[in-house]
Amino acid sequence: MGWFLFALFVMAVVGVSVVFSIFGRKRRAQQLADSREEALRWYERLGGQILNLSGGDDAAVKQALVDAGERYNAAGGQLDRATSSRQYELARETALEGLAYVRAARTALGLDPGPELPLLAGQRAAGAITKEREVDVQGHQYRASPQATGETPYYYPGGRVSGRPVPAGWYSEPWWKTALVAGAWGVGTMLVFDALFSPSWGDQGYDAGYQQGLDYADSHGWDPGGDGGGDSGGDAGDFDGDSGGDWGGDSGAWGGDFGGGDFGGGDF
Repeated sequence: MGWFLFALFVMAVVGVSVVFSIFGRKRRAQQLADSREEALRWYERLGGQILNLSGGDDAAVKQALVDAGERYNAAGGQLDRATSSRQYELARETALEGLAYVRAARTALGLDPGPELPLLAGQRAAGAITKEREVDVQGHQYRASPQATGETPYYYPGGRVSGRPVPAGWYSEPWWKTALVAGAWGVGTMLVFDALFSPSWGDQGYDAGYQQGLDYADSHGWDPGGDGGGDSGGDAGDFDGDSGGDWGGDSGAWGGDFGGGDFGGGDF
């Protein structure tokens, strides 16, 4: 009798384990399918936006659309290779990066930018340029502006580049791409960053909101003052150089934490 009861107990335990295993597999499969559908939704929206928008002769708009197209191609590649929910989430981030460029292009054209996009974590921390600024770094002029101009044709949607928050805005040149390609800040790029955003260099300095973003990055191990570990080749991967990595950017999208949380980043 004792052996019979023991056998029943073992069979019950095995049965429960099998049931939980089956439900666990189904749950994971559903999560994977949901992540894929979410990534595809933003990817397809990005493709439609690019097809329906033309930059004309506006250099800033054309450049923003080129950047959006790069992210569209990168997101497509990520979707083709994705086998996990996290990889689909990273493809989603890349597509959102592309849509941020499309919104910037539409705004520069005087069109309705459309509905707001989910902000990636790096974008929240980085804030945005709100004042025209111009600095001299080793005899070279660098400009930043909240609007597209003939002198600031390069848009960046905001995010972490090698651990440092770079605010959204229009720039005279894509100086941050050096760090994205190399995976770390070079001396020249660090000087430009400090000149544009450090109170001891820039003509405008930065406000308390940006400092909050730096403090948040520091407290969460983002190495805001260092020259290593960051967006390029980070979470989003597969975008190789200026088309790759995490981009925070959420861009350096690329990808951060998918717009979760209110990170206290500031404007400039």
